[in-house]
Amino acid sequence: MLYVLRHLFSILLLPATVLVLLPIWIARRWNVVPRWPGDALEWLAAAAGAVLAAVGLLLLASSVYRFASEGRGTLAPWDPPRRLVMRGPYRYVRNPMISGVLVVLVGLALVIRSWPHAIWAAMFAGLNLLFIPLIEEPTLERLFGEDYRAYRRRVPRFIPLVRPWSREDNVDAGGAAMDAGDGWLGRAEFMIGVIVAVLLALAWLYSRAAT
Repeated sequence: MLYVLRHLFSILLLPATVLVLLPIWIARRWNVVPRWPGDALEWLAAAAGAVLAAVGLLLLASSVYRFASEGRGTLAPWDPPRRLVMRGPYRYVRNPMISGVLVVLVGLALVIRSWPHAIWAAMFAGLNLLFIPLIEEPTLERLFGEDYRAYRRRVPRFIPLVRPWSREDNVDAGGAAMDAGDGWLGRAEFMIGVIVAVLLALAWLYSRAAT
């Protein structure tokens, strides 16, 4: 029973806040009122958003299930998995849970055609592009050691692989060690996070000065 309560608490505190409570607050703060699409372009945006939201929810649910069934932990940073999870969606990308939440946020912004919600999706992406390499990944390296370092070298942080990774994929076709996670792609993701954070901070400062 305690195990189930741990999962419910982490889900209610984290994904529910990001995907439900904050979007409701944003809608009220900026007077975003959902409405039916008015033309073909809006219908296309709403349909694409609905598909993205559905895919993101499936990815999030699959990730939470893997954490519970294989990692024996929760999605909360203070109650992480006891075992390193490298199966299911984690064979394609290291952070499918965050990717799923981000896809849902983008889908929501498209469905209701809301710039404030699109900005929230960008903020969420920027925060995680900084938090994960600076705080989460060093913690995982301390917990799981070489297993995590090998996994990190071969699986990207956010941009998924086309072909799923397996433990046998230690070298590429030329015999050199793969570097999908810690190479130029990982550094590019981190720099994108820095740029997004700076742009959002400047936009906030501008909005404060304008008022």
